[in-house]
Amino acid sequence: MRDIDKSKPVLVTGGSGYVASWIIKMLLEKGIDVNATVRDASDSKKVDHLTALAKASTGKLNLFKSDLLDRGSFDEPMRGCELVIHTASPFFITGIKNPQEELIRPAREGTRNVLESARRNPTVQRIVLTSSVAAMYGDNADIALTSDGIFTEKEWNISSSAEHQPYSYSKTIAEKEAWTIANEQERWDLLTINPGWILGPSLSKRKDSMSIGAMIRFGDGTYKMGVPELWNGIVDVRDVAVAHIKAGFTPEAGGRHIVVTGEATLLDLANILRKHFGDDYPFPRKQVPKFLFWLIAPMHGFTRKYASRNVGIPIKFDNSYSKKDLKISYISVEQTVREHFQQILDDGLLKSPIRM
Repeated sequence: MRDIDKSKPVLVTGGSGYVASWIIKMLLEKGIDVNATVRDASDSKKVDHLTALAKASTGKLNLFKSDLLDRGSFDEPMRGCELVIHTASPFFITGIKNPQEELIRPAREGTRNVLESARRNPTVQRIVLTSSVAAMYGDNADIALTSDGIFTEKEWNISSSAEHQPYSYSKTIAEKEAWTIANEQERWDLLTINPGWILGPSLSKRKDSMSIGAMIRFGDGTYKMGVPELWNGIVDVRDVAVAHIKAGFTPEAGGRHIVVTGEATLLDLANILRKHFGDDYPFPRKQVPKFLFWLIAPMHGFTRKYASRNVGIPIKFDNSYSKKDLKISYISVEQTVREHFQQILDDGLLKSPIRM
């Protein structure tokens, strides 16, 4: 049981990120002060939306420069905080040239650096870590390893490596590192939020989010010839933010939390978009046969092993613990997708409709 003092600032790492921005917005609107870490506090493209949020809220925002690989750089922003929300971690699925340096080392050492700062800071009482369902499974084929054909919080990813699904591997070892460190002390406790594929409106106009980039590709014609039958657990970014905050301030909360609204294929998402935005955009209408995607996978940044172990394999998640422990009421996948695409249009991130 940890009763966090809301008069104390909350540290949010990776403050300019997609999820962290919503966490910061919600905290500031509750009148809670936030210490947010960013890699470059002078980069207006990445922090202006945060300062705008602070001006419109009653909470106070303090920005600090910190780096995942810079030991001790989280000491100052953590000073005086009882709650630490650690969201910062690299997120790349394709285009990875050096998994160890781009994903694995920053994820593991970054987590270690933040938690070691917490061990040095006597005020810290609770840490909420942004993990992922990727720490529970690496490939959709792993659903066969579960006892009831559904992923739960008891599962751990055992199929990923630096060579295969390195992002999933990085999330797995980072969360395991966190639990190891947490179990070596008793002053603060650790909770993890394990979201699926995060979609939903962004608070900034940046295009470098994997989720935002994927949504843009639905509308710019990239997928117009079809999409593979890839199943994902979908969740709204606002629900993910709420989950972090409730995990932080619910005294009796604990453990790992699958945060997923429901499951959908890429074509399911395209059909939602067509329902609400019509045929003005070249949303895909069909699924590419698995054998064809297997053949062309390397041309699109995927391995054939990935195609074999993921395409055409449905998955399912049990989100009952997050509902019980954190009292979450999930936004529907349809609302998430519709409002995400509308935000992209409103912010001018997608060109005018392409008439087919």
